[in-house]
Amino acid sequence: MPDKRTHRGAHPEDAKLFAPSQWAVLRQAVRDYSLLLSKGYADKSSLKLVGDRFALRQRQRTAVMRCGCSDQARANRLQKQLCQKDITEQTLLLDGYNAITTVESALAGGVILIGRDGCFRDLAGIHGTYRKVEETIPAIKLIGKFISQAVIKKCIWYLDSPVSNSGRLKLMLLDLAQTHNWSWQVEVVYSPDGILARAEDTVASCDSVILDSCPRWFNLARQVIYTYIPDTNLVDLSYIDN
Repeated sequence: MPDKRTHRGAHPEDAKLFAPSQWAVLRQAVRDYSLLLSKGYADKSSLKLVGDRFALRQRQRTAVMRCGCSDQARANRLQKQLCQKDITEQTLLLDGYNAITTVESALAGGVILIGRDGCFRDLAGIHGTYRKVEETIPAIKLIGKFISQAVIKKCIWYLDSPVSNSGRLKLMLLDLAQTHNWSWQVEVVYSPDGILARAEDTVASCDSVILDSCPRWFNLARQVIYTYIPDTNLVDLSYIDN
């Protein structure tokens, strides 16, 4: 069945699954999941154990997975995170789909999760095909506006070549860059994760695999959303360690 969505917004069940009444349970699930990871247990078995214990639905389990991490991973990520003043006049490498879909979801009223590492993550999935939605161009413009105001010297976007329509998105990004005089380069590659994980320049991503390996990173999606989308549907599943 063709994808006819026009928004990257909330799932019909999200109002119930992520209602304030569910937050305490979800935070405890993230805590327990993260504790198991910290003790060296596998992620899949840990998620099943925690999900079954709290009788979580599939989207709630996905949220727990995206928000949780081991204590070691959290400390490592926070140690390598840069603030805005650190990226001025620097080159920034963007995990393209990661950044765009998160901001799209925020604009469309979708659930935006706050994880243990401070990253903002969405629940959207592109499932091998990227489809432009009503929020796509506004999202790219907000990202471009922030990057411009942050005085980034050079911005390189990385898109996944196995994802359908990556070529079209590249042309869209370059067209907007030309219109707004943004210094952007767009690369369509087979595995952006591998490139970004080994990159020497600062990376903008909230992908845990990338964050655990790259030498330094900037929390771009969070900063864009905080700066320009004040009415975002935030669900904070982070917690303060005792």
